[in-house]
Amino acid sequence: MIERSALLGYLADLLQIHAYDDYAPNGLQVEGRATVQRLLTGVTASQALLEAAVEFGADALLVHHGYFWKGEDPVVTGMRRQRLKLLLDNDINLLAYHLPLDGHPELGNNAQLARRLGIEVTGRVAGQNGPELVFQGRLTPPSTPREFGARLASALGRTPLHIPGGGDRIATIGWCTGAAQGMIELAAAARLDAYISGEISEPTVHAARELGIHYFAAGHHATERGGVEALGTHLAERFQLEHRFVDIDNPA
Repeated sequence: MIERSALLGYLADLLQIHAYDDYAPNGLQVEGRATVQRLLTGVTASQALLEAAVEFGADALLVHHGYFWKGEDPVVTGMRRQRLKLLLDNDINLLAYHLPLDGHPELGNNAQLARRLGIEVTGRVAGQNGPELVFQGRLTPPSTPREFGARLASALGRTPLHIPGGGDRIATIGWCTGAAQGMIELAAAARLDAYISGEISEPTVHAARELGIHYFAAGHHATERGGVEALGTHLAERFQLEHRFVDIDNPA
């Protein structure tokens, strides 16, 4: 068991949350019990995940995608009211870590994706404002685009969308999980053979073709399952917590 305040302080230091200019608050978003023994983790604080937290008897729910995003309507009605009511009625803390969880060198989404795919991390791509979130690495041995697509599908449980743009071998690769398709230009400027993210937008197709780089859209949810699960496991081991990771199916 750990005091909530101590857990929050540990996570703030571990993830270096104050280094990031993020789209939502990192840390405690909804206050619950003052102590934490049972921790449930998941990607997004959806109603289904909240219900799983209640069933588990969680003291805290830790997610990558929480609430209170910039530009969002702040009125507490409808779906938002139902979610907040469930947390408050059951005295469950909601903790959310967005960009800091993407960037952590060991527990983060990008680091965990590299581990699942067998990519050797060689550094981060320069040219980003603030902490560098786009990782780069090497495949040993190099792979054909088809082979690499199959590796992604096997590791993540879904077939990626591949936009061919480069040569017939992939040796160097960049990646940033989630909705980081716009970073493809940084990967191309670094002369990498391929770039992976979660989502794809209409301009990404043309960018891959014109910049001469392979692009793989592997799923926002699929690419961001690893970080929060790894973080939950780390916290459970360090503070002797009961931990459960719940994966709510999401094909996007």
